[in-house]
Amino acid sequence: YGLSTMLLNIVKQFKPDYVVATFDLPGPTYRHEAYKDYKAGRKKTDDELSIQLNRARDIFTAFNIPIYDMPGFEADDMLGTIVEKLKDNPDVDIVIASGDMDTMQLISGKKVKVFTLKKGIKDTVIYDEKAVKERFGFAPEYLPDYKGLRGDTSDNIIGIKGIGEKTATDLISTFGSIEDIYKKLKRDEAAVLAVVKPRIVELLKNGEEEALFSKTLATIRRDAPI
Repeated sequence: YGLSTMLLNIVKQFKPDYVVATFDLPGPTYRHEAYKDYKAGRKKTDDELSIQLNRARDIFTAFNIPIYDMPGFEADDMLGTIVEKLKDNPDVDIVIASGDMDTMQLISGKKVKVFTLKKGIKDTVIYDEKAVKERFGFAPEYLPDYKGLRGDTSDNIIGIKGIGEKTATDLISTFGSIEDIYKKLKRDEAAVLAVVKPRIVELLKNGEEEALFSKTLATIRRDAPI
């Protein structure tokens, strides 16, 4: 009932010409193959939710909404790939309806937006690029860098131990991507030390591999074979 109501509300609010649904599948993804502890510690999906998810497929099928899923990939990777295929189409604007905030990295200007829940089913918010910048202090494409630096306990992504939200935000706002941070650090450490505490510089030096790997885990794929 809840999904049917949400779907009808979305159709009523946005009046979309096209709708697609994406799903996670059981079993490991390429992220689990790269990092066996990916999402470790998450509670197993309870039976009631599993039943709801199966019923969700029935609802989308009844509405003639195509479903995209792929073994080894997550639903977000399906979304990322669909966005990539449509982003240059001048006749299509994209609204991603998702409770997963990771999808905000796909936002682009007003072309690609995310519609998500704040609290309850009626408390919703739409994020475009401006709204992401207001919330995080940087553009949507840097959200994987943010996770790469600070980690993400919900997905068990380690990041760099000792770097939290504020430091990650400051680093990205000042230097850009993780790759840009390390380029600057290796080229001109004194310039970095002028704006970053020595302790943070040491954490960065010791955590480069973890930061880059964590960013990879946090990055939504846009090339799923669908």
